[in-house]
Amino acid sequence: MSGHSKWHSIKHKKAAVDAKRGKLFNKLARQVEVAARSGGPDLNMNIRLRGAVQTARDANMPNDKIEKAIAKGSGQIEGVTYEEIVYEAYGPDGVALMIDVLTDNKNRTVGEIRHILTKHGGHLGEGGSVAWNFSQKGVISVPVEGNEEDRVLEAVLDAGAQDMATEGENFEVTTDPKDFMAVRDALSSAGIEVAHAELTRVPGSTVELDENAARKILKLMDAIEDHDDVQNVSGNFDISDETLGTLKDEG
Repeated sequence: MSGHSKWHSIKHKKAAVDAKRGKLFNKLARQVEVAARSGGPDLNMNIRLRGAVQTARDANMPNDKIEKAIAKGSGQIEGVTYEEIVYEAYGPDGVALMIDVLTDNKNRTVGEIRHILTKHGGHLGEGGSVAWNFSQKGVISVPVEGNEEDRVLEAVLDAGAQDMATEGENFEVTTDPKDFMAVRDALSSAGIEVAHAELTRVPGSTVELDENAARKILKLMDAIEDHDDVQNVSGNFDISDETLGTLKDEG
């Protein structure tokens, strides 16, 4: 879990920068549109939409943008139809990657993703080549500071969380996707701040990376995540705290 947790933390900090330039809001709007199209515009009846809207609100996305995305997805106003695709790939040093995209042109997207992978020493894999090592999970980060571990643990376990671990400055809670919103709501009801929450893919086993390999894979992950069509990218790697500290010092 620790390799995923470190990327999860890095990605969360990067999202704050993306939000300032609008990139994150564009990605979140797509998620809201697709959720509304798949299950309708009623948040009470469409759990997927409710989760997408909550994620958008967590990122301080303006309400008018959220409402516009719901209207596009539900057909109330004209919008683009996005296709959901999952690419399986390998990065440098054999790191397995799962890349979730929403695209209106899959031929363009696969070509661009392939180019990014090749540029950074990776390549696309066959269907099923790496998916076996990943499970869909809800991941919720709660700041350690200001929160008692027992209180957080009690709230999330009662709501159906599978696990909770301390990862750096956060308690990281994992859930089954179907229990994600229930756990998120339980924390809110208990008055416990959530730093970040998302549905993502978590590897069952990881490979330890040295400093050079970690530097390469993080550059690749960042490049993939920066693509407009990419909604999520997960890898089965682990990086020691010492190595991660060195990389942070490098900027």
